[in-house]
Formats: sequence, structure tokens, C-alpha cells
Amino acid sequence: SAYECLGNVVPEFVLLGLSAGPQTQALLFVLFLVIYLLTVMGNLLLLVVVNADSCFHTPMYFFLGQLSFLDLCHSSVTVFFVFATGGTESCLLAVMAYDCYVAISSPLLYGQVMNRQLCAGLVGGSWGLAFLDALINILVALNLDFCEAENIHHFSCELPSLYPLSCSDVSASFTTLLCSSILHFFGNFLMIFLSYICILSTILRISSTTGRSKAFSTCSSHLTAVIFFYGSGLLRYLMPNSGSIQELIFSLQYSVITPMLNPLIYSLKNREVKAAVRRTLRKYL
Repeated sequence: SAYECLGNVVPEFVLLGLSAGPQTQALLFVLFLVIYLLTVMGNLLLLVVVNADSCFHTPMYFFLGQLSFLDLCHSSVTVFFVFATGGTESCLLAVMAYDCYVAISSPLLYGQVMNRQLCAGLVGGSWGLAFLDALINILVALNLDFCEAENIHHFSCELPSLYPLSCSDVSASFTTLLCSSILHFFGNFLMIFLSYICILSTILRISSTTGRSKAFSTCSSHLTAVIFFYGSGLLRYLMPNSGSIQELIFSLQYSVITPMLNPLIYSLKNREVKAAVRRTLRKYL
């Protein structure tokens, strides 16, 4: 299918997708339609639960609601907004790691430290930084020239997939993308890593086994989401652009599968969320 992309000469590219066979394409269409519907329903349900139940009007669930909204956006938009929502999710995961640290290290002061103004500022800063990062990368990429129609061996129009197709110098765009990735994604990953070192240190100082188990359960869902998002995302952008099946799998993991799994990760490991989901479903169904 034709897809409008960045460029000065060629107005569009052809995304080859995952398969050229008609039967396989039909099967993949049904599969990804089901995944998309599950992603939308799961994240919408989590948003409704977090906002409708007063028990979840806390900083941790405020951030969880933002993550669900981001996953809805990330699975439904393209190009600039995928870049922006992916960057926002990276920032938000770092914010949530700090939130876990405060909840575990200072439970009595948690509400005072993570007040409404700070939470709103952290979320707003995450959106602002990510959109600025995306805008800079897109503006630099607009200077790329494409001399003839080309096929993209991918299912989405990502910047790394465009570089082999350009007939102009891509060094400025590549350097901008590399620097933003190091500062943005690796910077956020470093913050998450340091937060979990502090969390682990705090958990090891807890004397009771019950206390340790409760503290670990507080951050286990977030840690799982971080592994899914960063594991596949970093591997995708560190790999050379070859159109290989591994490259497509990693792209699918962080852009399609992770948004679907996040509601399951946070609900299956949280009794309060599971109970609220059941109450919500009984109420509306």
C-alpha cells in the first residue's frame, strides 16, 4: 500500500509489510486487527477504571492512566506522533521508576512528596521533551532527498528505514537521531537503572519477608514493562537497517505487542486493579 512519507522529490513510498503472499497478508490482517482491538479495549478499560474508582486517585495510578493513554496513541498514529509518543513513554517509565522509589523508601511521606503539582509537572515535562525531540528529528529529516520511488522493507515509516533510500547526505539526520537517542532514551534508561539500584538497596534493608515481598510487588509490574519496552526498542535502533526478520520482530514488539501487554501486566499482578476491573465490567455489562 502507498504511504505518504518524508521527502522533497518522491511524495510517497511503498511499505512492503511482513509478507507479499495474499493468503499470508489476509492472515496477518486478522491477527493484527485482533491485537489492535485488544490494545484499544485493554487500555480504555484501564483508563476507565483508574479514573472512575476513587481508590486509584493516587500518583502511581495517575501515571498508569497516562501510560494507558500513551499506548492508545502509540498504536493508532504514525511517523511524527509515533516518535513523540514513544519518547513520552520512555520519559514516563523513568518518572514511574522514581515514583516506585519514593513509594518504597518513604511510604509515610509518599503523598506529600508526590503531590499533584509535581505529578502534573513530570507528565507535562515528559510530553514536552518528547515532542521537542520528535520535532527536531523530523525537521532535520525533511532535508533528505529521494530521487526515485523506493520500497521500504518494513511495516511502518521509521527514520532508520529511510536512510538507505536517500540519495542525499544523511549524516546530519543520522547524527541528530543518534544524539537524541543517547540523550533521551539512554538518559531515561540511566534514571530507571539508578532508581532501581536505590529500590533494591531499600528492599534489602527491610527485615521482614512480608515487607520485602510487598515492596517488590510494588515495582514488579513496572520493571516488566521497562524490560519489554527498552529491550526491544534498543535492539531495534541499535541494529543495522537490513529489513531482516529480526528487525521486524523487534519493531513489532515495542510498537504493537508492548501496548497490548501493558494493561495485562499491570492488572494481572495487581489484586486491586483486577477487583476494580471486575466491578467495572459488572457495572457496565
